Amino acid sequence: MTKSKIILIGFALVVTALVGGAYTALLLSDRTPQSAQPALAEGAVARLYASTLNDANDKPTALAQWKGKTLVINFWAPWCPPCREEMPAFSRLQTKHAANGVQFVGIALDSVDNVRNFSQEHPATYPLLVGGEAGSELASQLGNSQLALPYTLILAPNGDLRFTRLGRVSEQELDTLLQQDAVR
Repeated sequence: MTKSKIILIGFALVVTALVGGAYTALLLSDRTPQSAQPALAEGAVARLYASTLNDANDKPTALAQWKGKTLVINFWAPWCPPCREEMPAFSRLQTKHAANGVQFVGIALDSVDNVRNFSQEHPATYPLLVGGEAGSELASQLGNSQLALPYTLILAPNGDLRFTRLGRVSEQELDTLLQQDAVR
């Protein structure tokens, strides 16, 4: 078997595992209690803000620039149907809440080329960064032990965890949470 075939088979197995994880997350999303917050690894928020990830144009982007804002982080992938379904709502909410210090950031667990192609066809009003292996590690440290997608979390301006959701989150629920945060 050639090296390229082995790499292709390995890639197919990884994609299959990620799709299976996304499907499991979708099935479990309605069963996860709202009040149950995952345990964050010690220093996870600090590591998030210390991270620099490339955008879809391969330009480095420091997450520290959003420190002090209400930060909505969405771990996603272009091949993930519930991830793609959430994105138009996230774009609308980014536009609606930007003046209140809210910043959405999508961290794709995929390649630069796939994210670039997706973002050209489906532009977002918020940054789409490419996480790769570092993104998977961040997702895990930030409470996504299953590494299933989508995974969304909200960090308050002081870095406190306000919300997590493994699986799709509705626009209405997220809008309500962001309005509540603006009052605090």
